[in-house]
Amino acid sequence: MGEKKHRRPPSPAAEGFYTPFAALRQQLRARASSPSTSPAPPAAEVSPQDLALFLAEMADVTPLPADVRGRVAGQKRRHPALPPPRAEASALAELREVVSGQGPFVLQDTDEYTEGVAPGVDRRLAQRLHRGDYAIQAHLDLHGATAEEARAQVEQFLLDAYLRGKRCVLLIHGRGHNSKDHRPVLKEHVRTWLSRGRLSRLVLAFATAPPHNGGAGAVCVLLRRARRLPPR
Repeated sequence: MGEKKHRRPPSPAAEGFYTPFAALRQQLRARASSPSTSPAPPAAEVSPQDLALFLAEMADVTPLPADVRGRVAGQKRRHPALPPPRAEASALAELREVVSGQGPFVLQDTDEYTEGVAPGVDRRLAQRLHRGDYAIQAHLDLHGATAEEARAQVEQFLLDAYLRGKRCVLLIHGRGHNSKDHRPVLKEHVRTWLSRGRLSRLVLAFATAPPHNGGAGAVCVLLRRARRLPPR
């Protein structure tokens, strides 16, 4: 008697079996072998205004040196820190405002003279502005503008000057002789814009311009030094 040979079982496809996942298996293999062609998500655009304010916020920040050993995890706090007393918390908040330059400006204002300095800035800086010790690098004339128009112009002008690295600029607001009740309306608005809100983050000091630059009808502004972003 001859030896009985073992037959190889037929494949499902050859015998007409139902194979619902055969096509899916081929697609998965093809996708795994081909490189991905999906586009990367677009980077978020940053407006010049947001960039200027970010650079102003980071102007006094000193980056830490690179650690050649790599990133080291910080130590875990064993016990939760107790909140400081109210008096200490208030003092710490004021100190943070002084360090960040976001606290209230120190202002002096009369009919013929106006000055303001950021928190922690020596008042003699404003006095030097008034004497004309700093060269004017750019100026903006607000004559004929409404308060709303003037605010938009001042904001764009200061942001542009800051991004271009200019330090001392001149805002010509006029004396208000042609306004209602002969009040220097734009002068009051300019002082508020420079000492409060987002524009104040760009300003170190301001003072009434010297006579040869407009006197009581203009104000000299000393901007913070722009911080440059490191190259990518």
